[in-house]
Amino acid sequence: MNWKGKKVLVTGAGGFIGSHLVDKLVTMGADVTAFVHYNSKNDWGMLEENYSDKDCKISVTMGDIADGFAVDDAVSGNDCVFHLAALIGIPYSYVAPESYVNTNIKGTLNVMQACRHHHVERVIHTSTSEAYGTAIYTPIDEKHPLQGQSPYSATKIGADKIAESYFCSFDLPVSTLRPFNTFGPRQSARAVIPTIISQALNSDKISLGSLSPVRDMNFVYDTVNGFIKMAESEKSVGMTINVGTGRGVTIGEIAEIILKKVNPEAEIICKDERVRPENSEVMQLICDNSLAGEVLGWKPEYTLEEGLDVTIEWIRKNIQSYKTSRYTI
Repeated sequence: MNWKGKKVLVTGAGGFIGSHLVDKLVTMGADVTAFVHYNSKNDWGMLEENYSDKDCKISVTMGDIADGFAVDDAVSGNDCVFHLAALIGIPYSYVAPESYVNTNIKGTLNVMQACRHHHVERVIHTSTSEAYGTAIYTPIDEKHPLQGQSPYSATKIGADKIAESYFCSFDLPVSTLRPFNTFGPRQSARAVIPTIISQALNSDKISLGSLSPVRDMNFVYDTVNGFIKMAESEKSVGMTINVGTGRGVTIGEIAEIILKKVNPEAEIICKDERVRPENSEVMQLICDNSLAGEVLGWKPEYTLEEGLDVTIEWIRKNIQSYKTSRYTI
């Protein structure tokens, strides 16, 4: 696919992964429209780092993904749609499950229907490895059963199935990318890696939840590359494909790696308020990325340690953005 001049919509463009995807598309010459959640401050989220209304490298549309009229207007005229807009904080899904249904399921329905209405050439929907729940076997391939162990994961499974249904029922050219845990610059403190880094830069006491869950940490540049390769692959239409490194590390091991780089004297304190409910905690996520290699020609280019170095440097420069004394759900 030649991206130069291609009209592309990114929903959730003001978020962590979405903003990096916008950056990549802009560098490739795409004509990018960024769909950002409406707010009275006209704040573009993480896009504020590289864009402003003065340089106009992108077109920004503000709205709510749960508003079908706003989504239809945003989709109109675009050749390709990357759907990343979602509520993603797992602990907050225990508090506000209805908002997750409205955003993740209804929002995805709105995107798929608008793409069908406007005959969009290519649609990439975003899933999550949390859809697999605690691993029945590892590494986890795309045939692994889906398990809704939190309201968040349940709504993402629902969203994935909505996307799948539009391929099966209406021949919508949609593919689903299922990233394992992504980390990198711009990520909020609701995720564990920026939580550890930001606390370690400000304190000798690091508050965490459970240290034993195993995660497959994928650097954000690699995840973005997965989105691009998915959109470029005709073979992937109708498919769900994992992207992850294939390396599992515990939260405790990740903390140790970070503290050696940032604050070797720091002490880890486990707090009950940060521990997920026992039946909801996903204990092991390790990616089988063989299908991504076969279909997309994708493989990770960054190690965990390389990605952490880039992330630490960014958070060090932007530490004022983190409220390190508070637990962000």
